[in-house]
Amino acid sequence: MSLGKDGWSPMTTHGAPELDGPVLLTDSGLETDLIFSRGWDLPEFASFPLLHSDEGRATLLAYYQDHLDIALKHGAGFVFETPTWRASRDWGQRLGYDAVQLDQLNGDAVRLLAQVRDASPSLTYASISGNLGPRGDGYVASTTMPAAEARAYHTRQIQSLIDSGADVITALTLNYAAEGLGIAQAAKDAGSPVILSFTVETDGALPDGSTLADAIAVIDDQTDGYVSFYGLNCAHPDHITPAVVDAGTWTRRIGALRANASKLSHAELDALGTIDAGDPMELASGYSKLTALLPNLTVFGGCCGTDASHVREIANVVIPLT
Repeated sequence: MSLGKDGWSPMTTHGAPELDGPVLLTDSGLETDLIFSRGWDLPEFASFPLLHSDEGRATLLAYYQDHLDIALKHGAGFVFETPTWRASRDWGQRLGYDAVQLDQLNGDAVRLLAQVRDASPSLTYASISGNLGPRGDGYVASTTMPAAEARAYHTRQIQSLIDSGADVITALTLNYAAEGLGIAQAAKDAGSPVILSFTVETDGALPDGSTLADAIAVIDDQTDGYVSFYGLNCAHPDHITPAVVDAGTWTRRIGALRANASKLSHAELDALGTIDAGDPMELASGYSKLTALLPNLTVFGGCCGTDASHVREIANVVIPLT
């Protein structure tokens, strides 16, 4: 098959995934994989500094290729999430980076993944997602801000990612509605599609005590439904289920799932000091159950404690179902 002018097969599309589109895979727990499986020290749980060195970039390329190979085996599409979860102003300052350096590294992350994507023109769908994390701790809603402040805080990173070629912005491990709203507004300002993914506690509530249903309702109401869809990440399927079981039509807005394999709470995981990789097959079974509850799930990957072996089992289960 001949390639298009930008190196893409005419059969390949990219941009924001559609809820009624193909099944898409993504990666797993990048930071925990780098620390516990690949031997990297990640101060502040930040992976973007690996972009500084040839060795670091090679490690990242190998990590993404491990996951991409699973999608290629199944004939599925793939969403490339940039390693920029901590590459925002406050976290960057803690690590000694100024705003200009962060702009460069956010752009380098997009370009690195474009390198992997462009080497696999047979992909039926490929999207580069500019990844954002919360301003504060992903597990604890201790540092909160109103939506207007969140909008201002995240604007520069979003613009850097979009200017560098990211197709969509995805925020992972959000724990209260106002930050998600600010991110959605900033993405809209930049003309970018956006996906917002929340984490939940063991009872299915957001870490600030609110409900997922209320968070989605607030954001959709104040942005006229601008968010492409919502996701859930960094919690075990058993913890996610209470948030969505018998929950009504709003659950059709949930399109992405990146669960933890561990059944431990966020507080227990923080105190653990090692990895709890759980059971990949048991995790995949949990995905099967959630797929029945969430009819529009489209993007499947993993989160903390998971690696390519978990995504492999997830793919074996969910691709036939969907």
